[in-house]
Amino acid sequence: MATSRANDILRQIAVISAFCFMIIGDMVGIGAFGGTPIQDAVGGAFDPDASYLTPATEAFSIWSAIYLGLLGYTIWQALPAQRERLRQRALGWWIALTMVLNGLWLVTVQFAGIWATVVVLVALLVALCITYVKVIRTREPGAGFWDGLLIDATTGLHLGWATLATVANLGAALTVTVPASWESAADVLGVIVVAAVAVIGVALAAWSHWRIAPGLAIGWGLSWLAVARLTGDLQSTPIAVAAIIATVIVVSVPVIARVLDRVRGDDAPQSA
Repeated sequence: MATSRANDILRQIAVISAFCFMIIGDMVGIGAFGGTPIQDAVGGAFDPDASYLTPATEAFSIWSAIYLGLLGYTIWQALPAQRERLRQRALGWWIALTMVLNGLWLVTVQFAGIWATVVVLVALLVALCITYVKVIRTREPGAGFWDGLLIDATTGLHLGWATLATVANLGAALTVTVPASWESAADVLGVIVVAAVAVIGVALAAWSHWRIAPGLAIGWGLSWLAVARLTGDLQSTPIAVAAIIATVIVVSVPVIARVLDRVRGDDAPQSA
């Protein structure tokens, strides 16, 4: 019993420490300590006008919602009532890992090459996928509103955004790596990638019993990708149109499916 209690307290401390690291990494990443702002780092590779797959700068405001959710989770999981809960034991360490990798990516932007940022972001995406599987599969009697908001919805938003961010990061890395002649195929490749993101978004929603949060995050990023390709210096009508269609699909499909499930009286979990 004493060992279990000690492990639970250690997990709670680890989550708090991971959140603090993430915030420090964020401050480093945005240049708060004298570094280079993200859009100007690694030669401006992350600027919306540098890659056909990078959304407009406004898209990144979604981090405010994700960080707020992670802050809420960090405080909530530290409460004594949460210490020995099954879901906290199953998910706490994994959520902490996602926050560490989140902060590490922001540090990597400042101090490593662009392909290093791809590696870290892929690791974050894998960790979020594993975490979300555990979120879906680890159910517990008495789980209610705060579980749905601070675990299910926050992890879903984080996963959805990381999915799109990985595509954008890879696109930026390829843009500064491949020959300039490849730009002639940008429209076709961009449409294919956006279509693949839409398929992934719908598949993720279907697997998770039509949870909405991942699709909202993906749709948010796709909508701003469309804005960037219609109004920025690097314009592409085909990619913009594909992004608009994909946005409608990834957002509307889970919503419609959940409504239909409710009409049919489906007993599947209905968390966010």
